[in-house]
This record gives sequence, C-alpha cells and structure tokens, in this order.
Amino acid sequence: MDINARIAQFENMCQSDPENEMAHFSLAGAYAQAGRFADAAASYLRCADIVPGMSKAYQLAAESLVKAGNKDRAAEVAIRGYTIATEKGDRMPASALAEVLKSLGKQVPEVAGKTAKPVSLPLGGGPTGPIPPGSFVCRRTGRPGTKMSRPPFKGPVGAWIGENIAKETWETWIGQGTKVINELRLDLSREQDAETYDQHMREYLGIDEALLEEIQSKAPSR
Repeated sequence: MDINARIAQFENMCQSDPENEMAHFSLAGAYAQAGRFADAAASYLRCADIVPGMSKAYQLAAESLVKAGNKDRAAEVAIRGYTIATEKGDRMPASALAEVLKSLGKQVPEVAGKTAKPVSLPLGGGPTGPIPPGSFVCRRTGRPGTKMSRPPFKGPVGAWIGENIAKETWETWIGQGTKVINELRLDLSREQDAETYDQHMREYLGIDEALLEEIQSKAPSR
C-alpha cells in the first residue's frame, strides 16, 4: 500500500474516532514518512492533547518541527516535552529532547521536583517517577513494564517484540488492533489485509522501516 493510501486510512480512523491516540500517532508517522513534517507535528501534538504527559509524542513533534523548519516552535515543544519527560522519569524521550534543544542552540532546562505528581501515561505505561534500577523498560513507552514470557508470535519481528515490548503495551495493541480490523473491515485470511494489519501493528509499536530491515537482517538464514 502506498503512503498516500495509508494516510487516507489513518485520516478516516481519526475522523471516526477523534479520541483514538493510536490513530493520530499512526497518522503522524505516515505524514512524516511522506515528508509532511508540519502535519506530522500537529498530529503528534494531538496525541499529547488526548493523553496528557505523552512525552514520546512531544519528542517526535519537536523533531518533526525541526524538519519542517519551524525551529522556534520546535524549541517550545521540546522544552515542554523535556519537562514532562523528566518529571515522569521517561529517560529515553528526555534524552532525545535534550539533543533537540542542543541542536537548536537552546539550553536544556533544569527541572525541579523530578518526582512530581503523577501524570497519566499512554498505552498502559506503568508507574510514574524515576525508573527503578533493573526494571524491564518498554521500548515503545519508555516506561517500566512486565517482560513477556515468550514472543507473541513466531518470526524475527515476534522475537524482537518479546524482547523489547512490555506485556502491558502488547495487550493495549490487541485492543487497538481490534479497532483496526473493525474500522478497516480487514479479513486476516487475505494476504493483503494481513499485511495492512501488520503495518498498523508496527506503527503502533514504533517499528519503522529502518528498524524492520535491521530486525529482518539479523534473522538466521534457513
């Protein structure tokens, strides 16, 4: 499916369910892939409106604004996102946002009270505050979670998910995936529909084309 068709699908999902952060997040990713970085930033910020404290959305919005050439707005978003991520203990988005600010020649703010009052987390992200040492950290949310006892399905992508995605995040995808099937009227017995479902899953879990290629390249040859 070409990128314009995917954008149309995600736009329809957002229109039919305006409060579905997964649809807006996926739409933002599709916009970014198409080089529509201003639109991508707007959709990522819509995710942050729906789920307050979604630091990953602020990170990707700031990065998209930089690519769109709107550096002043990128700095504003990066400062806001960095503050939220630091207060929550979301180390990966905080680090990425700090790099955005440095690239813009802006000072990284000092954030007082790093264990500030809890903020709602997206996608079942676990407790707020600093991440305890030794925790399993979900690559999708940047928050501690439960490591899956086994991969959710066979193959290199399933193995990667089992090693990098928290059980709570995967269970949330199952619920969102049901929406995808219903809203797009997918028949998973059809190869094309199954691939469409897999594309949505990868978007949701943060597996972009570069990462997918890396995962598949490391799979043992038969």
